[in-house]
Amino acid sequence: MIPLRSTQRTYNAAIATGILIALNVLIFLYQASMSHYRLELFVFRWGIVPDAISGHLYTLFTSMFLHGGWTHLLGNMLFLWGYGRNVEDLIGTGKFFGFYILCGLAAAIVQVVANPYSRIPTIGASGAIAGVMGAYLVKFPRSRIVTLVPIFIFITTTEIPAWVMLIWW
Repeated sequence: MIPLRSTQRTYNAAIATGILIALNVLIFLYQASMSHYRLELFVFRWGIVPDAISGHLYTLFTSMFLHGGWTHLLGNMLFLWGYGRNVEDLIGTGKFFGFYILCGLAAAIVQVVANPYSRIPTIGASGAIAGVMGAYLVKFPRSRIVTLVPIFIFITTTEIPAWVMLIWW
């Protein structure tokens, strides 16, 4: 199932959502241009490595703009677009941007607390997007998401309750 958009109408341009998507894509394209060795160094430098977090607190922020592959990036950005536009429309561009960053930081801190001795870098926008999806669900509990669904050899769209998509994600 691939989320396309919310059935909830928006009234303003999704500026912050668009900027966040563009920033994530541009950084991923930069990552994709690196050799395997340079990419590994880059991820260890800018991703969260809980065992080495002291002195590298900036990675709590930078890690949320890195992704592990095309499917990781595209999945996150589809869900950000599907849910972020409505939350941004509701609270405004500036507040939405701050909320997104706070959700990403909270998720990063939880990761460090849950696995304090891990030496494996954590990357991705999933924590920030989970926060946005949670806000969407609280504000639009009965809303539906227009979703692309492959059924055998056919592809169709259907409306699925937002809470179902949240659980599936």
